[in-house]
Amino acid sequence: MIYDIRHVTTYSYGSQVSFARCSLRLKPISEPGQSLLSHAIEIKPRPAARTARTDFFGTVTESIVIEAPHKLLRIDSRSRVEVTRQPPPRDSGSQPWEPVRDAALTSPSLGASSPVGYVFSSPLVPILPAVTRYAAQSFPHGRGVLAGTAELMRRIRTEFRYDPKATVISTPLAEVFEKRHGVCQDFAHVMIAGLRGLGLPAAYVSGYLRTYPPEGQERLQGADATHAWVSVWCGNELGWIGFDPTNDLLVGTDHIVLAVGRDFSDVSPVDGVIVGSRRQKLSVAVDVIPVE
Repeated sequence: MIYDIRHVTTYSYGSQVSFARCSLRLKPISEPGQSLLSHAIEIKPRPAARTARTDFFGTVTESIVIEAPHKLLRIDSRSRVEVTRQPPPRDSGSQPWEPVRDAALTSPSLGASSPVGYVFSSPLVPILPAVTRYAAQSFPHGRGVLAGTAELMRRIRTEFRYDPKATVISTPLAEVFEKRHGVCQDFAHVMIAGLRGLGLPAAYVSGYLRTYPPEGQERLQGADATHAWVSVWCGNELGWIGFDPTNDLLVGTDHIVLAVGRDFSDVSPVDGVIVGSRRQKLSVAVDVIPVE
């Protein structure tokens, strides 16, 4: 499946901003099952400087500096991506979760794809005993790692309520878990915390969802903005598999990966600092259109 993706971020300020420095993570990655065919970003006002680098996780991060006074900043990202990813059936046999846990800590690599980098707590995902106990219900002794992870994903989908007004980016994980409501970012963080508490490697994935579902299927939650899900290392044989707890789906051709990290703080699509206005309004619009 080939998709055209448009991601427009607009900041409106209460008064003129004299200076802005931003980091952009808006270039979809190429990986097995996904190929980036084209990409361009248009920024208004025009930046005085633009530099790009690839971070540890393989995400292209573009740094921009805007020195012209402005009350509106518009970042228009357009990409074309081909996705051929095929997830395994959720009832597929897989290695018991305990050997997978043990193998993660003995990985000989310390690179971005090594499972050992996604076992420990991270800035937005602490290891909480209550969340670990919650996840452990899906992982009795000897259960296959794929089946256990799929059940945990299903439980989060059914036991947590999707509510865009319930949380903000800074809402602590403990509060999300206690109240059992939030958005895709929150559900991904809860799932990651539970898996890491058991010693299983789990990464945070930022990306997009197909905006228009196939005929006869319901529209997926989170399709109008960037989406978030979890990538879980399921052992050397299966490798990294994507799980979407917001929609109870194994990640396939409806998901487009933008960036991968330990949690949202590693993959925020746009962040930065400004000099000037104390008030601002953020607007984000995303379209993911299948190319016939």
